[in-house]
Amino acid sequence: MTLTLTSIDTKKTLDVQPLAGRIGAEIPGVRLKGGLDAEIFALIRNALYEHKVIFFRGQSHLDDREHEAFGRLFGELVPHPTIPRVDGTESVLNVKSDGTYAANQWHTDVTFVEAYPQVSILRSVKLPGKGGDTVWANTAAAYESLPPPLKDLADRLWAVHTNAYDYAALRPEASAERLNYHRDVFSSTVYETEHPLVRVHPATQERTLILGNFAQRIVGLNKADSARIIAIFQDHITRLENTVRWRWSLGDIAIWDNRATQHYGIGDFSESREMHRVTIAGDVPVSVHGEKSRSRVRAQPVLPVAAE
Repeated sequence: MTLTLTSIDTKKTLDVQPLAGRIGAEIPGVRLKGGLDAEIFALIRNALYEHKVIFFRGQSHLDDREHEAFGRLFGELVPHPTIPRVDGTESVLNVKSDGTYAANQWHTDVTFVEAYPQVSILRSVKLPGKGGDTVWANTAAAYESLPPPLKDLADRLWAVHTNAYDYAALRPEASAERLNYHRDVFSSTVYETEHPLVRVHPATQERTLILGNFAQRIVGLNKADSARIIAIFQDHITRLENTVRWRWSLGDIAIWDNRATQHYGIGDFSESREMHRVTIAGDVPVSVHGEKSRSRVRAQPVLPVAAE
């Protein structure tokens, strides 16, 4: 079913085609650019808040410069805190993989820092002949569907998120090269942040769960008990009813609300896959009790620029 969003002031419209019952929509007929009409952009942002992840096909005209220009409509661009950005760009991250080290674990982008990105914009640059889909999960719908006792528990819990975790245990198949990359680049500067398990979304006022693979333990609990508690809530987030899966074509753009989703890059391919990502600066999460996330380890790395 196609829904139509209409601007109150000028009656400009946007066709929004929901893809799943709780998350995801495709929006045809829009050419994304930095100079996009302000009212059309406002409708896109509203669709993003409602559907959590939105997709645009046929955007091959975008290069890194215009990708960033479009991203600035959402707010200030922010580079990845440890991975070098693409040469000549302010913030573009090259997500390159042959399938052996795809982002095939559920995560919300960069939750190991206090004010992690509010929005991520991913553009397909090179795709394998088959495989390489991405799946997103709605963390607001997951919270809303929790039984009342689990909601009450989640509202009171905090978790430690970090980029310094046992990558080898999580990825026993990883090559020595990939293990070295995780140690020397991804976790070259260690970040640790305490986030509430439940944050209040500043735009929608929904309650969303903050977990994913960077959440390593529950504050006040040991590692074993933390793992059990995290698994309970993570399993609710990734129930199929809360997810949508996207099969990429060249030039596709996916935009997700990073404050209300997790995603998983499926590593079922062996050819090269290249995606470019821009992220928008976020805000410090606030718990249902009004407490803000807090950094346990602060660092100011000097980032090199990677040539592509």
